[in-house]
Amino acid sequence: MTEPDGTHQQNDSLQRAARDHLWMHFARHAPSQGGGPIPMIVRGEGPYVYDADGRRYLDGLSGLFTVQAGHGREELAQAAAKQAAELAFFPLWSYAHPKAAELAERLAGLAPDGLDRVFFTSGGGEAVESAWKLAKHYFKLTGKPTKHKVISRAVAYHGTPHGALSITGLPELKAPYEPLVPSGFRVPNTNIYRAAEYRDDPEAFGRWAADRIEEAIEFEGPDTVAAVYLEPVQNAGGCFPPPPGYFQRVREICDRHDVLLVSDEVICAFGRLGTMFGAQKFGYTPDIITFAKGVTSGYSPLGGMLVADRLFEPFRHGTAMFAHGYTFGGHPVSAAVALANLDLFEREDLTGHVLRNQDAFRATLDGLRDLPIVGDVRGDGFFYGIELVKDQHARETFDGEESERLLRGFLDRALFEAGLYCRADDRGDPVVQLAPPLICDQSHFDEIEQILRSVLSEAWSRI
Repeated sequence: MTEPDGTHQQNDSLQRAARDHLWMHFARHAPSQGGGPIPMIVRGEGPYVYDADGRRYLDGLSGLFTVQAGHGREELAQAAAKQAAELAFFPLWSYAHPKAAELAERLAGLAPDGLDRVFFTSGGGEAVESAWKLAKHYFKLTGKPTKHKVISRAVAYHGTPHGALSITGLPELKAPYEPLVPSGFRVPNTNIYRAAEYRDDPEAFGRWAADRIEEAIEFEGPDTVAAVYLEPVQNAGGCFPPPPGYFQRVREICDRHDVLLVSDEVICAFGRLGTMFGAQKFGYTPDIITFAKGVTSGYSPLGGMLVADRLFEPFRHGTAMFAHGYTFGGHPVSAAVALANLDLFEREDLTGHVLRNQDAFRATLDGLRDLPIVGDVRGDGFFYGIELVKDQHARETFDGEESERLLRGFLDRALFEAGLYCRADDRGDPVVQLAPPLICDQSHFDEIEQILRSVLSEAWSRI
């Protein structure tokens, strides 16, 4: 189809504007500075997005693990417009507005028992940062002022603010911004694919991995450790699910040493794993849940933390104040969109849809194991990573230069050109990550599989 001249001119103008003025996130700008086209996504519908040239792509990453309900949901846009006309903005600094109050009550009702207090932010990194500040402040108010350290897992990603980045277990992301906030310590993650001695005994692996957390607490001193940060399914590294019993043992360890368990669910909440919160999927109750992304299906920025009652108790009386907040935390428009999004979840039973279709999604992706480049397929719900190897039997990974050529030299572009937006990532070993909108069904799983099969087969032929 030939573009009208006006459309072509507008596209050229947008390319110039993006190339000359837009600083994209986590992006290498050299290709665009050399005149290469920048993908320009202009609209979305259901599980698909469209670029400025009219080409369609299956959104295999839900934007960024965010667009749970799919694109183009008119009711979410209308909720935003209605609220903006009524009350566009007012802060939560000693004041309330109806949508924030309604949403807090609704989220508390959906969360694990006892997490009844909601502190709103405008995004996930802010939620992670808030939880660390709350942990330190809580222990100071309860007579344990030396408890300030945080334990998290290797390769885990928790955000870009200085505190959240300090908790992150990816040295290459942290190095340009050091020195960071002190007091962050790392333990092994739950990548059983790389734990040769435990591959046939996942329960033993879960005990081993959890015990490393207790070992770190004891080494640092329980009187200095405030919190342990864990994602229900770890994102960076390619979707590491927890082994059986892992979180139950971690909960026991945290209780024994009076350490807070923070479930970082910026990605895993709101149906991604087939439950409203990831902790519910794996049967544990944390002290804090951090959330963002899917709470509004990405239609407006919002994040926050759900907090156990006992952590709020020191702030309930007297002059104590959590001296922390964000201008746009709990924004009226975002809160209204979140409420409409939760209505949509309930009406369309999106969490149930994931539970009913998760086995089919896994089975479809498992079919790719016949490709020699596919080493592992892992994840849960609608959240999967496919690890790429150069020797299946030996589980031999690619070195840094090979990974650079494979992922950024070929896969990124080839998958997108084939009609699939997903993530080819090497924070850890090389993986392709998939997290499609929660409305997807077998037809979309098949489309994902066919594109992956074609592109990964070509990638193998180039090795």
